[in-house]
Amino acid sequence: MSPRAIDRETPDRLYTVTHGRVLGEEDPFDLVSLIVAEREPAPGMQSEHARILQLCHAPTALVEVSAELQLPISVVKVLLLDLLDIGGITVRHPLPGATHTDGPTGLQLADHDVLKQVLLGLQRL
Repeated sequence: MSPRAIDRETPDRLYTVTHGRVLGEEDPFDLVSLIVAEREPAPGMQSEHARILQLCHAPTALVEVSAELQLPISVVKVLLLDLLDIGGITVRHPLPGATHTDGPTGLQLADHDVLKQVLLGLQRL
């Protein structure tokens, strides 16, 4: 069994991707936050930022973005904060206490247990 790409990442590369920044006290994201791109990638944009905008044309959970980029969640959160600051993305949060049929406009929300199983499956990748 080969190690996951994230496990092979060097700390230097991860430091370079975030320009040495870490997530501050305020963390507007949780693992199931839905990320939605509000613009197209711009020429000269950092490749990870451009990839996030490409991935998130439709609402995409933070854990999915992390899995697609093969980067740790903490690194992806820093990148998402960059995009949030420039209006490149919006973040949608699951409704607290909502059941699977309480979604806005009558849409069904994913069951909490299903999301937990998806997260566990992604972590095993």
